[in-house]
Amino acid sequence: MKTTTRLWAGAAIGALLAASVTAGAAGAAPATGAAPATATAARQGNGDTPQAQVWLTTLDRANLLTPQAPLTFGDTRSADPTIVIDPETTYQSMDGFGASITDSSAAVLFALSKSERDATMTKLFDPVKGIGVSLLRQPIGSSDFTAASAHYTYDDVAPGKNDYLLRKFSIAHDEAQILPLLRQAKKLNPALKIVATPWSPPAWLKTNDALVGGQLEPGTINAAAYAAYLVRYVVAYKQAGIPIDYLTIQNEPQNRAPDGYPGMDMPVADQARVITILGPLLKVASPKTKILGYDHNWATHPNDLANTPPGQDPEPDYPAKLLQTKAAKWIAGTAFHCYYGDPSAQTALHEQFPDKGIWFTECSGSHGVDDPPAKVFSDTLKWHARTITVGVTRNWAKSTVNWNIALDENGGPHLGGCGTCTGLVTTHPDGTVTTDAEYYTIGHLSKFVKPGAVRVASTSFGTTGWNGQITDVAFRNPDGSYVLVAHNENDDPRGMSVKVGSKSFDYTMPGGSLATFTWPASGAFDDGLTPVSIDGATATATSAAADAPLAVDGDASTRWSSEQAQTAGQNLTVDFGAAKTFSRVAVDSGGNLGDYARSWSLEVSSDGSTWTTLASGAGTGQLTEVDVPPTTARYLRVASTGAAGNWWSISDVRLYG
Repeated sequence: MKTTTRLWAGAAIGALLAASVTAGAAGAAPATGAAPATATAARQGNGDTPQAQVWLTTLDRANLLTPQAPLTFGDTRSADPTIVIDPETTYQSMDGFGASITDSSAAVLFALSKSERDATMTKLFDPVKGIGVSLLRQPIGSSDFTAASAHYTYDDVAPGKNDYLLRKFSIAHDEAQILPLLRQAKKLNPALKIVATPWSPPAWLKTNDALVGGQLEPGTINAAAYAAYLVRYVVAYKQAGIPIDYLTIQNEPQNRAPDGYPGMDMPVADQARVITILGPLLKVASPKTKILGYDHNWATHPNDLANTPPGQDPEPDYPAKLLQTKAAKWIAGTAFHCYYGDPSAQTALHEQFPDKGIWFTECSGSHGVDDPPAKVFSDTLKWHARTITVGVTRNWAKSTVNWNIALDENGGPHLGGCGTCTGLVTTHPDGTVTTDAEYYTIGHLSKFVKPGAVRVASTSFGTTGWNGQITDVAFRNPDGSYVLVAHNENDDPRGMSVKVGSKSFDYTMPGGSLATFTWPASGAFDDGLTPVSIDGATATATSAAADAPLAVDGDASTRWSSEQAQTAGQNLTVDFGAAKTFSRVAVDSGGNLGDYARSWSLEVSSDGSTWTTLASGAGTGQLTEVDVPPTTARYLRVASTGAAGNWWSISDVRLYG
């Protein structure tokens, strides 16, 4: 305890919390207007030939979200790897995509002429004239990207003093630049959502009486005061015309030694203590504001582990541990950053807590000190495309958010922290603005995938770790239209086919490129078939037996391969675990071009002993689809019946009925 004033603070805190709740309940947010009219594709009838619209970004900047010639869906089949879209299998709904209008971003945008600033905001937020940024993560107080000469919160007092009644609380700092930009962004895109995050509580609530480092002072009084501070912020922003949709409790709670910028070590118990007080307050003051936990990396960084105070649990399982506390009832889900680990951590947490959402809230582009601009653009586009644009969304995230929306050409201004970060756009001394790689890695999503869209299943051959294949993610918009975002991880061009029901189109992705394809809902796609689940299926093979399960794992980036030239008699046997009824078998040989069986047979069995030949034929490409009479069987055997110099690979076996 710092002073004896905390003896009376307990009595005062109840009145403070009540005042915060009352203010929140009374403060009505100004109307933000109706959602903008957007060009929606009319549903096409059975007699129409659907077309896909295409937008492309290439490493050489020759194409920057540039429209390409439309592609017509047809009935022919390609020998190339085929991305199969399955609209019947759905995953998470999407909240939005964007970045952060940090104090630094606001400063550099306000340094522009009004006409250039307005043009830049239109380019960022307008869904038609720009990329339609639909989600912002806003710092509560300052972060490392602060243009001011000193860090700040909304309730700063002299060292050694405190303000438990929040008499000095004010968001006046933000009224100068940040809030005007947020209002402008909301006007340009009324669907815009806001995630708010503090980098530090006011110093008087911390063990070191400073914004940099330390922990939250122990005890319910301090947890309640911090909760009240956050509620006051939410209420004040709502009254300023910016409702807060999501609130996290601490940016990077395991960053125990921030580099000269606000931060705090916040163990799980401290975060849970604040949330259990904050949750009921928000329910009254701002019931639409949801709480997100954690807000840090996919895995605990080694530096954070090394800086754990002696005797304190480093909590490498922080997200799961938090969701196992009593505070979980108030937590909508978990927020992640990109700076250590990989996006698969999101799926692992989703599988452990399927009723809790996943949001991705921060990733900054960065570069070497002497990297030329072309290399910065190329390297950032490739890494962000496969890891953030596709990898994050394929792993259950409801949002994809980069860090600064705008910085100057020196990657600033900043006060501590990153000196080589990049934004979505860069401002220059001559008053001009250029777009960075992140503008496109976000824009290929935000311009086309509308809030409320649902991710649908699509076969993807690439990985976040880079395997040189095409990786992708697909969505169905609220108006029924579809969006496919694809990235060629390889520096060489790669051909692909996209198949929806009975129709498909072919496209060649330039090396390293990022492309978005959109098409309307259409009865022309309907082939009368739906996927038959084979979850839990097992597989055995005559060669490379250890890899056989990879053919039935539902992941087209993994595969069983014969690991030798094709010969007659090689086979893969699938046990579905129970009888399945189907009328189509798909054998997908994945992204390794040429690794399909030159001739094949399909056999079925009910007991694994007596087999009946179902079909046979010649392979013509990576995806072999075989239509058969309605068949019920527990076992399926796929066999090679010929010879070829290529290995034989199967990345996925799928059934339809």
